[in-house]
This record gives sequence, structure tokens and C-alpha cells, in this order.
Amino acid sequence: MRTFLLNILLALAWTALTGDFSPVNFVAGFIFAYAALWVMQFIMLSSSYFGKVTGVISFIFRYLWELVKANIRMAYHVLAPLNKLRPGVVGIPLDITSDIQITMLANMITLTPGTLSLDVSTDRSVLYVHNFVISNPEEFREEIKSGFEKEVLEVTS
Repeated sequence: MRTFLLNILLALAWTALTGDFSPVNFVAGFIFAYAALWVMQFIMLSSSYFGKVTGVISFIFRYLWELVKANIRMAYHVLAPLNKLRPGVVGIPLDITSDIQITMLANMITLTPGTLSLDVSTDRSVLYVHNFVISNPEEFREEIKSGFEKEVLEVTS
């Protein structure tokens, strides 16, 4: 966490020194500061921060890819003639336990076209999800658990 704050402070210093306070310049300063801190880790103490940043970037790109696939799947089902939709609600047992992890998972599911997080059981062990096409509930459960839930665990642990 200290390394992340140092990265933010160095990015702010970059924007102040260049005199350009635009978001693009801040991101450029963040990238330059990240590179400088990465080089400095070999001289100073190493940090898990660099693995976390690459994990978060990987998480974002994997989610964007899943979002593209879901949009294509949704467009197909909307435009296909005589397509039989089979909507349903599936309970997904959760391995994640914290509120932030459950919230991240529920939001990722809801933001994906065709799916909607409905509720979490009172003991926070099951997340109920509505999908507009469910051919095999077990396959859908496994897709969520091995995809979104696994990614949330990787980023938050």
C-alpha cells in the first residue's frame, strides 16, 4: 500500500512539474513513476505491489473480453429468428466471503449483458443470478465460478 501511495505522489509531482494537470498527463506520470519504482525495487526492498498492478491490469482486460463475448452472444439471441430463450435463476455457491468481494462479483455479473445479480443469501454463501439463456445450470455455475469469481479472488487476495 505504501508503494501505491508513493506511485500516486510521484504521479502528482510529475503533473505539478510539467504544469499540465490533465488526466492523460497524470496517467503518463503514473506509468513513469511505476517504471521508476519497479527499477528501484531491485535496489531497495521488493514489494508485492508490482504483481498486484499487473494482476489488476490483467483482470481488467479479461473482464473486457468477457464483456465483448457477452455482447456478441446477446446480439445473436436478439437478432436470431425463432430463437428460443430459456431464462432462469441459478444459485451460485460462493467461495468468496468478504463484502467487497461479493459486491465486485455481483457488479461484474450485472454489468455483463444478459445476466443480473438478484440477491445474496443471508449467510452470504449463495449468489442468485438471472440469465436470459440457461441451457445447463451446472455449466453456467461453473462458468461464473471459474471465471468471474476466480478473477475476483486473484485481485483481492
